[in-house]
Order: sequence, then structure tokens, then C-alpha cells
Amino acid sequence: MKKLLVAFAGVLAFIYLVNPTFGVFEFLPDNLPLVGNIDEATATMVMLGALRFFGWDLTDLFVKRQALDFGK
Repeated sequence: MKKLLVAFAGVLAFIYLVNPTFGVFEFLPDNLPLVGNIDEATATMVMLGALRFFGWDLTDLFVKRQALDFGK
């Protein structure tokens, strides 16, 4: 049951981010200063969390990696 709920939340977050209706489902309008993009950020975090739950950890893409130093 947990897998089904996580998958459902991930799919809803993806649909919200793709937003095929161009703003009909906006919870917070984007033109509000400082809070306009909180709903998109939350949907992104939910989608990344759902993908991580199923084994696709995409958060490594946002981590700055240090270069390996083989010469020393």
C-alpha cells in the first residue's frame, strides 16, 4: 500500500509540474512575491522523494563533486 501511495504522490507532483492547463491548477499564483514558487518547489521535492523511494536518486545531479587527485 505504501508503494502505491508514494507512486500516486509522485505522479500528482509530476502532473502539477508539467501543468498542461497553463495555470488552472495553480495553488499559489507565481506573481506573488517570495511565495509564488513555493508550490512548484514542494511538488519538485515530492517528485524527487518518490523517485528516490523507487531507487532513482536524482539528487546526486545537484551535488558538486570534487576532482580526484591521482598525481599526488
